[in-house]
Amino acid sequence: MPDFEYSRWDGSQEFTPQSADKLFDQLSEYMLDYGEYVLDNLDDLNEEHPDVVDKLLQRGFVERDENGRFQVTPKGVRRVESRALEELFNITRKDSVGKHETEFRGAGQTVHEESKPYEYGDPISNLNAHETLRNAMLRQGSGTPIRIEHDDLVVHDTEYQTSCATVVLIDMSGSMSRFGKYGQAKKVAMALQGLVRGRYQGDFLQIVGFYSYANAMTERELLYSAPKPVSIVDPRVHLRINLDQTPGFVPEHFTNIHVGLQFARRILQKQPAANRQIITITDGEPTAHIEGRDLLLIYPPSERTAKITLTEVKKCAQAGIHLSSFALIDDYFYLGLVNFVEQMARVSGGVAAYCNSSDLGNIVIDSFAQGRRRRRAM
Repeated sequence: MPDFEYSRWDGSQEFTPQSADKLFDQLSEYMLDYGEYVLDNLDDLNEEHPDVVDKLLQRGFVERDENGRFQVTPKGVRRVESRALEELFNITRKDSVGKHETEFRGAGQTVHEESKPYEYGDPISNLNAHETLRNAMLRQGSGTPIRIEHDDLVVHDTEYQTSCATVVLIDMSGSMSRFGKYGQAKKVAMALQGLVRGRYQGDFLQIVGFYSYANAMTERELLYSAPKPVSIVDPRVHLRINLDQTPGFVPEHFTNIHVGLQFARRILQKQPAANRQIITITDGEPTAHIEGRDLLLIYPPSERTAKITLTEVKKCAQAGIHLSSFALIDDYFYLGLVNFVEQMARVSGGVAAYCNSSDLGNIVIDSFAQGRRRRRAM
């Protein structure tokens, strides 16, 4: 719910609409839950309150595309990511997650107050000028010019940080629309994007949505995304769809963890990072998988789909990819789902957890940090 401030109005105060920043923040909160559809309402708002929409345009949070439709600008996307990061991880607190150090020493991005004598290969950008000049003055005494020699040089100590390639798999099946689960998952993913951009510029991060199919999403596409609507309600479904001759209608609201993992593995195999990891966020057991060039949609969940999905989990682990799987259980305690993510962890040697969507942020960021600390055996 948005925040409001109330005070007694005596008639002398001038009415001032809320700022463009607050307007956009409120708009983006709705977009986290409902996706791109929210932007369509801006046209109606513009007719009734053009001054309100003008504020958003002037601040550069939204713009019109070549077809005249409203879209969120890169500046707007960055604001959503920053707010998600602040809210979920509380980065302003001293005990918050910051740079994640490893035991490997060397030239990195984390600069410490402590200094050490310069060694060949240390970046000169880390030079501690104050201590260097102090050493030179102690050695030669007072007077100018101050002549600096090799032994006077001091650099700030640093810590090596491993690079990491991460794919975040987000469930876009129909059930994710309940209880705000998808909005919370999106918020976590956008916060991770902000974290990587601000603190781990050398890392690779890709968000992939999985449903009956799977697709990679840009930052804007993630913000625009929403769960797939349930298109068939039959109590039992067993469909085989040839991907080379796809019919006009294919139900998209199924949970295809298999194709999501397959897609993520292919992405990560192209990345030269020291550490590679897949973070999966889902609220259901797999109900779809790929066999050859066929897509199978099966409900209720079948052992066949589970077995093929776990085979892909094993392939990811054998490729040196660390897997973390998170089961969202907001609406009910789904024993089958919990059992499945635990099976994923056993097969891969990775991590499994179940939680409410409101608790997802801190758990995922901790998993992301742990994954960055790993270092694959060469």
